[in-house]
Amino acid sequence: MSGKYLVATDQNFKTEILDSDKVALVDFWAAWCGPCMMLGPVIEELAGDYEGKAIVAKLNVDDNPNTASQYGIRSIPTMLLIKNGKVVDQMVGAMPKNMIAKKIDEHLA
Repeated sequence: MSGKYLVATDQNFKTEILDSDKVALVDFWAAWCGPCMMLGPVIEELAGDYEGKAIVAKLNVDDNPNTASQYGIRSIPTMLLIKNGKVVDQMVGAMPKNMIAKKIDEHLA
């Protein structure tokens, strides 16, 4: 089931992600990145699966360079799990949905 993910930006990152009391999965991506495009539908499915339980967001690194550099994003796709304003986990590269879900579940517990 696909859901609506949050479009994260340099402008809303603090209020929507860092200040939230929910666990957030943030996918750092770009339109020219092949693996990012493969990961896109997975992120949408996760947004549906975790609706109301966790935040699932995508941040375009080309449009939002400040946040990407703040977190030292070197290669994409990179997914950060953020809880209480802190990065608690990081995954680099396109990963299967069940592996990403397992990481989210660990931090929801």
